[in-house]
Amino acid sequence: MQHTHSNYLLAADIDDTDKRLLRLLQTDARMSITELAERVNLSATPCARRVKRLEDRGIITGYHTQTDVQKLGYPLAVFIAISMDRHTADRFEQFERKVKSFDEVISCSIVTGRTEDYLIKVRVRDMAHYEEFLLHRLNRIEGVAQVHTSFELREVFSRSMV
Repeated sequence: MQHTHSNYLLAADIDDTDKRLLRLLQTDARMSITELAERVNLSATPCARRVKRLEDRGIITGYHTQTDVQKLGYPLAVFIAISMDRHTADRFEQFERKVKSFDEVISCSIVTGRTEDYLIKVRVRDMAHYEEFLLHRLNRIEGVAQVHTSFELREVFSRSMV
């Protein structure tokens, strides 16, 4: 979504009840409208209208299942800072398209304030899986000039902003 001045003004239209609804849905997206309404002191119909309005405005962009990566066999989180050889739109688009196709990549951001251009977060089974990912896939993307790896010791917390 392209950010414009009007996109930022949307936040001014969110009241405390909307924020409570968003927090509740982030905690349990399967919560019924009836339960949501009770928790925010509304009746079901106005509550459903608020949720629909948040969806229509693109504030609620979807409902997701959270998984336990440890139990799924992907306990190792890796942050990889990537420098590109050229700073052209084509090079960046090609990199982004390719890295998006890798299931191990759970986030990818263009960053500033560093010598690297991208910061990606990857989930892998173990060091052998990471080595295969790095040497046989990531480093083979045309334009990747340098990578710097940091391993996550422990995630302290992760949340969406409300």
